[in-house]
Amino acid sequence: MSIDRRKFLGRTAATGAGVALAGTAVPAEARGHGHGRPPQRYSFTVMGTTDLHGNVFNWDYFTDKEFDDKDHNDVGLAKISTLVEQVRREKGRSNTLLIDAGDTIQGTQLSYYYAKVDPITGAGGPVHPMAQAMNAIGYDAAALGNHEFNYGIPVLRKFEEQCDFPLLGANALDARTGAPAFPPYWMTRLRTPCGRTVKVAVLGLTNPGIAIWDKANVQGKMTFPGLEEQAAKYVPRLRSMGADVVIVSAHSGSSGTSSYGDQLPHIENAAALVAEQVPGIDAILVGHAHTEIPEYRVTNKETGREVVLSEPLKWGQRLTLFDFGLVWRKGRWAVESVAAKVLNSNAAAEDPRITRLLGDEQAKVVRYVNQVIGTSTAAMAAAEAPYKDVPILDFINHVQAETVKAALAGTEHAALPVLSQASCFSRTAAIPAGKVTIREVAGLYPFENTLEARLLTGAQLKEYLEFSARYYVTTPAGGEVDPAKLTNAGNTPDYNYDVISGLGYEIDIAREPGSRIGKLTYDGRPLDEKAQFVLAVNNYRASGGGNFPHIAKARQLWANSDEIRNTIIAWVKAKGTIDGARFASVDWRLTRDGTPVF
Repeated sequence: MSIDRRKFLGRTAATGAGVALAGTAVPAEARGHGHGRPPQRYSFTVMGTTDLHGNVFNWDYFTDKEFDDKDHNDVGLAKISTLVEQVRREKGRSNTLLIDAGDTIQGTQLSYYYAKVDPITGAGGPVHPMAQAMNAIGYDAAALGNHEFNYGIPVLRKFEEQCDFPLLGANALDARTGAPAFPPYWMTRLRTPCGRTVKVAVLGLTNPGIAIWDKANVQGKMTFPGLEEQAAKYVPRLRSMGADVVIVSAHSGSSGTSSYGDQLPHIENAAALVAEQVPGIDAILVGHAHTEIPEYRVTNKETGREVVLSEPLKWGQRLTLFDFGLVWRKGRWAVESVAAKVLNSNAAAEDPRITRLLGDEQAKVVRYVNQVIGTSTAAMAAAEAPYKDVPILDFINHVQAETVKAALAGTEHAALPVLSQASCFSRTAAIPAGKVTIREVAGLYPFENTLEARLLTGAQLKEYLEFSARYYVTTPAGGEVDPAKLTNAGNTPDYNYDVISGLGYEIDIAREPGSRIGKLTYDGRPLDEKAQFVLAVNNYRASGGGNFPHIAKARQLWANSDEIRNTIIAWVKAKGTIDGARFASVDWRLTRDGTPVF
């Protein structure tokens, strides 16, 4: 798994030799070579995207229409391309660079189709649409995201081969040799009007959570040390190599927190810590957290200098601009100023060059997702799933539990009761009454999670549910309850709130977290804390994602390599009909001092 040295050095040398031919105009009086004249200055712009997640077109494959949300954001590389060209015209193409901070090849049905249905790894297979689009737009470098590993290393390696730019990961190491498994950095020179080039280095860092979330794909093949550790190793090296400007592209949020607790000794969202602890960095393009941060300044503890961070919103909704001002001082270029902002892609039209380039691929995927695979006797929607026991999550759990039961048949655990966990991944997910298509079923499960079976006790399940119930804002009895203000306490995302089918329970939101679960039953009787249960659970949760108690250390009884959404699609194809009445029972509810909230 170690990197091809000739490919790495050749690519780095080639990009380094790709020197810009012109620079930002500098007034004659500022070019002074004599005593007392103003110092020479030069400015350039680095553009950045992150968490593109397979979005080329401004299209929602789950609703089969143009993407829109409550804030009227748009998505996709076709719109980013228009913004990029606008900036290049304004600044001068030779005074701009374009980079990305990871999570590129997973997230839409477009990216799924070319990983699984018509895979890029097949003999004479297609070129990945994201590679085609990013090559055409002219990306210079991209950091690896954790979701790059979802489809396995062969798919990632093929995508890397198809890209005209390097995929960077200074903290993605070969497990056997400890050598970089991908290029750690990329360097280039920008030519200035005064004839003195500026050497710019981009260091790529990815997320150490890959070791947990994609354990099945990377264990024994790659390791992922902490971002701070690898930045401290490479930034001085880049400076010693003559880098005038050092930019980090980090697939890591800025909050300093982790979703996997003590499963790994490294911080998941470490970008701000890197800025604070590692001297010599000028700016950091932040990814992973799916938040919009136009500009965030962090003071480095050692140097006292400010490092500018920016995170553009996911899916191509924003484009970050880092504007650098340099001055020639003491025989070298020094960074005099850095400022960051974001541009909104909803103000741009889709670039017809990109939409034409990938029109055939788009048409194939739209036809694929609109295939009818069965019927439903009733409409089911996820809009109220975060606070009510609704049939649509029970349907997911039914398929998962049935799959695990079949897998355990004939084993020593076949007689154990099988429960199942599910989360509301999308509040807009819905199954209509009547004909049901692939896109509608896939919309229930937009992530590439796979299914596992873990062994838990009744006591552990209660603690699991108590942890999940932290999701609700403490709401005293009396007065109306506004559902819009009831959930996501402590910024807990919907996908980190689990319901468990097969149990009956109440969640008292008037109580403080940790003491909310009441009337916990199995098969109509109080739950036996010593009894053993099988929990059908997705691999993200089973590997520590969300930091739920017990599950990551629980005994694994079975695991499947197929995505859960494919399992659900196959179930609908096999059964032909989804009987909504089977999933209409209410097994859990919110209460306040024993009184139901809804």
